[in-house]
Amino acid sequence: MTDDERAIRQLIDTWLAASKAGDTATVLSLVTDDVIFMVPGQKPFGKAAFMAASEGQKNISIDGKSEILELQVLGDWAFLRSHLDISLTPKDGSAPPMRLAGNTMTILRKETDGRWLLARDANLLVPQSVPQS
Repeated sequence: MTDDERAIRQLIDTWLAASKAGDTATVLSLVTDDVIFMVPGQKPFGKAAFMAASEGQKNISIDGKSEILELQVLGDWAFLRSHLDISLTPKDGSAPPMRLAGNTMTILRKETDGRWLLARDANLLVPQSVPQS
């Protein structure tokens, strides 16, 4: 595994840990200013809309895992294909947990300072049934 591949895998791990901790600032530090997110049923959106949506999720606990299925580094650009499985649970117990899972396609860009940042993300997560305890 190359240093670039390790750095990209670390970015994904940091994203998941920051999401779980509710650390929006760290998540936002992992994306380019011109990032574009694509999700089912919505028009593509950028960093400001992502930040606003994240602020609206302050009362939701997020947990998840990502399995990288393919990672290719092509100079200062890279792409990864992964399977993401997340659960969203209202902290106040006002609703049952929601589980989303599916495939993602992510494009990353290596910045002039050497950091890899997420530049484009197509997220195909769909609701899954949540097992009853």
